[in-house]
Amino acid sequence: MNRPWTADLGNGTYRNPVLNADWSDPDVVRVGEDHYLTASSFGRSPGLPLLHSRDLVNWTLIGHALDRVGPADDLARPCHDAGVWAPSLRHHAGRFWIFWGDPDHGVQQVNAEHIEGPWSAPHLLKPGRGLIDACPLWDEETGEAYLVHAWAKSRSGIKNRLTGHRMSADGRALLDEGRTLVDADRIPGWFTLEGPKLHRHDGYFWIFAPAGGVETGWQGAFRSRDFSGPYEERVVLSQGRTDVNGPHQGGWVRTAAGEDWFLHFQARGAYGRVVHLQPMCWDAEGWPVIGDAGEPVSTHSKPAAPEQPVTAPAVDDDFPGGAHGKQWQWTAGPRPDAWTGHSEHAADGLRLTCVRTTDAHDLRLLPNVLVQRLPAEEFTVEVDLVLHSAEPGAKAGLAVLGGAFCWIGLEAGEDGTPRLVHRYAEGVAESERDAAGARASPDGRARLRIEVTAGARCRFSADTGDGFRPSGQVFAATPWRWVAALLGLFATAPPAGPGTGTGPAGTALFTAFRATHRPPQQQYAATPTDPTGKSRP
Repeated sequence: MNRPWTADLGNGTYRNPVLNADWSDPDVVRVGEDHYLTASSFGRSPGLPLLHSRDLVNWTLIGHALDRVGPADDLARPCHDAGVWAPSLRHHAGRFWIFWGDPDHGVQQVNAEHIEGPWSAPHLLKPGRGLIDACPLWDEETGEAYLVHAWAKSRSGIKNRLTGHRMSADGRALLDEGRTLVDADRIPGWFTLEGPKLHRHDGYFWIFAPAGGVETGWQGAFRSRDFSGPYEERVVLSQGRTDVNGPHQGGWVRTAAGEDWFLHFQARGAYGRVVHLQPMCWDAEGWPVIGDAGEPVSTHSKPAAPEQPVTAPAVDDDFPGGAHGKQWQWTAGPRPDAWTGHSEHAADGLRLTCVRTTDAHDLRLLPNVLVQRLPAEEFTVEVDLVLHSAEPGAKAGLAVLGGAFCWIGLEAGEDGTPRLVHRYAEGVAESERDAAGARASPDGRARLRIEVTAGARCRFSADTGDGFRPSGQVFAATPWRWVAALLGLFATAPPAGPGTGTGPAGTALFTAFRATHRPPQQQYAATPTDPTGKSRP
């Protein structure tokens, strides 16, 4: 299986980012010799991704803790500034715990005996708007439990402060009204304090929390002998002389070998919030020192850990038995008829229903788009598509989806004959437009391709039986509020009504989804818009 990016250099060192995709707001915990990571999933389903690693460098996606993000009525359509924000992952009393803030509903938690689940139903611990970035602490020294969270000004009118509570040991109730632990309005130069992670170390309560904004900020650390404060602060990681802007919001973990490491994200536009791994130690005054004297490292010796194969989260998918891999999510809670499901006895391939909808003109409105993260800075992705529909207007394709979107695929014409189409919409546009002229696809089949180069520049092409030919102009992918651009598969049809059918509108079959780190050495058919007739080497 091809993997577009691996961080392990194979010589005892690694390069950053260790997760070169949009694993936003990561948090990490160690159990024995295993490390587990979760990240924000906002309104996508399933939510709360779960990754595993032995060495903090090679990661595998093993599942999700939320089958479906809710409330269902609120997240029935794509919503990329709601749902699961900045979760915290912990292990206590033989169970895994994940706490997060839903900015529209409050602080929630789920827990499970095993990382694979089953996970409990979400429990609303603290209702309210604007409560985000929640993190628990069970103090092994005193037996007390605590919770800290930040605030979203967009919902509450409050920001730049951290609130703390005493919490019941079972994580189901708060024992006080809460108090402000850190008010960063009182700290000169600090703004947008958020993302707190609560720890106990060396007799102190520690809060690791970033400030200064996602694109331009820094990582802070706060400590106090008493949970209620007062807390003293220090900047422990900043961009400095590096090109790692806004090193921001992550988790501290101590390995089984006793080494300290810190995982954080870097915001990279359309590629999202990629994850870096930094060495960490403690100075003579007991403060953490992250990276190279407080600046991010680009390469470093790997953590001392059991040997692990070089790997990265899966991208490729053969859709065995009709099932899609764990790397895929729906853009919202999908309609139950969007996917025909899978069976051990079914043929390989993902069969999506051409869902009837009035929103087929704008992929950004559809919950039934199956998406995954851009897996590297430069890569090529391909998939085979067969459209099984003669319903005029029924269509399916491969998309790059964000604030703007672009897709290439097949559509049934007025006479039901399939044709290759390529469409896009700008960020300010409310409907898609043709990106290139349509061309025939006599048997309703196409091999679709997107080549992504530096700056998330996307070149679309397709093979309908006469070799790959480029289509349209280069498309610049854009992020989607706080979510990166995404790769997507979809199938739609016009709503039932005059001139259209009222029954099933057919299906689309996707097979052999593949990603490679460099574009294949493929000759294109020469066209006026491609004078060389060649793909990028």
